[in-house]
Amino acid sequence: MLISAFLFGFLGSFHCIGMCGPIAFILPVDQTNSYKKITQIAAYHLGRLLTYTSIGFFFGLIGKSLYLFGFQQQLSIIIGVIMILIVIIPKQTINKYNLSRPISKLIGKVKSALGITLKKKTTDTFLTIGFLNAFLPCGLVYMALFAAIASGSALSGSLYMAAFGLGTIPLMTTAIYFSHFFKGKARQRIQKAIPVFVIFIGVLFIIRGLGLGIPYLSPTPVHDLVSSSIECH
Repeated sequence: MLISAFLFGFLGSFHCIGMCGPIAFILPVDQTNSYKKITQIAAYHLGRLLTYTSIGFFFGLIGKSLYLFGFQQQLSIIIGVIMILIVIIPKQTINKYNLSRPISKLIGKVKSALGITLKKKTTDTFLTIGFLNAFLPCGLVYMALFAAIASGSALSGSLYMAAFGLGTIPLMTTAIYFSHFFKGKARQRIQKAIPVFVIFIGVLFIIRGLGLGIPYLSPTPVHDLVSSSIECH
């Protein structure tokens, strides 16, 4: 699943550039010192990874709680279905419910803090920018968090989101250096492929939840293994 998380982040970063690209383009990096510029960009990515890993830990903890109540398999299926529905249901229909309204004030504060921080140029500033940047609303991050919940533990949730964050680094870094790279048909084709990949991940979670006894992909539920062991004796 970590490989799929990395690929999800990599493909999704074409979408992220549309959302977070403007911030990446105006990062106050030092254009006169290559070493300092690399350090600043690394600090920016580290800040984003810290946020992704932290929220992955939190949502993985939620998944663990549900796992303890015996809902792990059902949860995996539900999240897989939700991911597929989000892609299939028209965006206009989803926007009608304005689900982001409850956190709009928090988002406003994050943007204000980003605006203030962007005026500074110290290394820790780039860490802060990256940390705050990762809190901005993003549909792909939300879907990655669904996967973190389905991971079943705080550690797995953290690792999943960390892998997702690592996947976004190559293209986000390229965006900082070469903003003109992300224009034309190549970007459009990748963006069209993202929904297909999201559906693929959703199907994987459904198969995983079905407990078909396929190693790594759809392992047999623990309680079924225990029951079989008891019957054998």
